Amino acid sequence: MASPRLHPDTIEDVKQRVDIVDIVSEHVVLKKQGKDFTGLCPFHDDKSPSFSVSPSKQFYYCFSCGAGGNAIKFLMELGKQSFGEVVLELARRYQVPVKTLEPEQRQEFQRQLSLREQLYEILAVTAKFFEHALHQSQGAIALDYLRTKRKLTPETIQRFQLGYAPGGWQTLYGYLVEQKRYPVELVEQAGLLVPRQGGGGYYDRFRDRLMIPICDLQGRVIGFGGRALGDEQPKYLNSPESELFDKGKTLYALDLAKGAIAKRDEAIVVEGYFDVIALHAAEITHVVASMGTALTQGQIKQLLRYTESKRIIFNFDDDKAGQKAADRAIGELADLAYRGEVQVRILNLPDGKDPDEFLKAHSPAVYEDLLQDAPLWLDWQIQKLLAGKDLSQPDQFHASTQAIAQLLGSLPNASLRTHYIHRCAEWLSQGNARLTVQLEQDLRTQVRGQRWHGRSQKWQTTGDRTLLEESEAQLLRLYLHQPNHRSEIHQAIESRDLDFSIAHHRLLWQQILEIEETAAEGARARGEEGEIVLSPHPLISSSPH
Repeated sequence: MASPRLHPDTIEDVKQRVDIVDIVSEHVVLKKQGKDFTGLCPFHDDKSPSFSVSPSKQFYYCFSCGAGGNAIKFLMELGKQSFGEVVLELARRYQVPVKTLEPEQRQEFQRQLSLREQLYEILAVTAKFFEHALHQSQGAIALDYLRTKRKLTPETIQRFQLGYAPGGWQTLYGYLVEQKRYPVELVEQAGLLVPRQGGGGYYDRFRDRLMIPICDLQGRVIGFGGRALGDEQPKYLNSPESELFDKGKTLYALDLAKGAIAKRDEAIVVEGYFDVIALHAAEITHVVASMGTALTQGQIKQLLRYTESKRIIFNFDDDKAGQKAADRAIGELADLAYRGEVQVRILNLPDGKDPDEFLKAHSPAVYEDLLQDAPLWLDWQIQKLLAGKDLSQPDQFHASTQAIAQLLGSLPNASLRTHYIHRCAEWLSQGNARLTVQLEQDLRTQVRGQRWHGRSQKWQTTGDRTLLEESEAQLLRLYLHQPNHRSEIHQAIESRDLDFSIAHHRLLWQQILEIEETAAEGARARGEEGEIVLSPHPLISSSPH
């Protein structure tokens, strides 16, 4: 829908109604500083808080990059949206009546604009219907399940708006369509009804299920998760995607958790609805859950708006499905982690328990202690590779070192590789200091091999390869013809964990190192010191320019 020409009264009403702190705090972690708020600027790579928001002036300004304006300008710049799009979105959010300058377009525009509002209304009414049904005789089994098995208090049940979908095929249909007179097409668009095959009417999507409302950042219901109370499959059934509900952009309970995430400066991501609910009930409220799909960068970036430290802890189940979910999440976030844009840790609870089970047997304080000790994602992956391995057995030791070399070879950061090569050598040596040195050397060689192999497709164009080959040749010429710089070049290559990419350059470099080592050993044996003379290689015999 193209944005209409908005009446000045509508624009002015939106400006008067909007709160800039409310808007900006959804995208930037703000901290109170006197009368104003400060945070990291979202418009440039800000290292220290240079972004200021003034509630009294309803204005933001970055003292570093110069970005500034009101709430409308902020959303326009951040989302690359037009003025009209932003004003309309704010009008919906703050329930400002919209007037346009083209009367002939007004009716069609109001109809389309009201679609989302009608869906919000239908879903809100449905949530109340489910809540009411939970406390009737038909919801007795569901309520007993929450109180007895899940150990939830009435306050927690109310806070999360938990409810019950009755077991009839058209119970909700009868309430919404026949009693409340909502258009059946709208109720279907809200994801609550399913058309019968052959066009013979509709039936309720959710039947005899415990109902968990899913809300947007403003706390408005946008969908539901339904848990079967018997053996029905699937065990969990979510609303389909709709005008309001996008699973890839939604995190369960973020509306309830965002304040605690900002306060704690970290976020916990778990697998299930009831893991979130159990942790919140235990006053650990900086917790959200994905929507039963692989975590996306978009979802993670939502979380990162609320935490300066960028610390996110994945607490997935310690079973195959949970480990697979963690691996998928790590794969999605690896690039962000390498750039330092997110600090990812993995928490697996003892005995393979999920958070809900764990908190039934342990205090919240024990869970908090485990959070503090959660390993970084790379440590977790390495520990997983070594788990259950008997390193005294040659075959298992060899398999472990190969797997670790493959993992470390994929790291693009040289200093990170160097750190973990040393650390893994210590783990593999099991406390044997002499063995650690040898293992570190062996691992470094294997990791280099992995990186050489992985580069086979990297330099594809003739121009790129020619440039790379010439650059490496120049470095080797410099090393051979300028003895005074050899130590500096050697240290730079080693400290950066660099390798030559061209095969004959790698071979030559290895020969140079072997000649130097042999000559040095001979000199030490004779008690002599002096410069090692290297003969130029025919492939690089010309002097550097």
